[in-house]
Amino acid sequence: MMNVIGNAVKYTPDGGHITITAGSTEAEVWMEVCDDGIGIPEKDRDRIFDRFYRVDKARSRESGGTGLGLSIAREIVQRHHGTIALAPHEGPGTTIRLTLPIGGPSNPI
Repeated sequence: MMNVIGNAVKYTPDGGHITITAGSTEAEVWMEVCDDGIGIPEKDRDRIFDRFYRVDKARSRESGGTGLGLSIAREIVQRHHGTIALAPHEGPGTTIRLTLPIGGPSNPI
């Protein structure tokens, strides 16, 4: 969760907006982080969870990004039998949705 929120802060310019919502169903808890920052170009959307992949290499280098954060976040979420993905988003920016089962993983990690 912290990586997703950190990315929203890092890639939303001053004066931008970040909205964090969360909730639950009978089976899972979820969180969405929505920002009106620089967004993710369509051509990069399928790769943002790949190891070492950075959308804007120059900007990531300036801010210390390695391209590992979302890959690690996805691995942790998957090991807990959850999902993390880009959610539909209108306008500039990005929305990432994370879900986790309420009962946790059926087998210990």
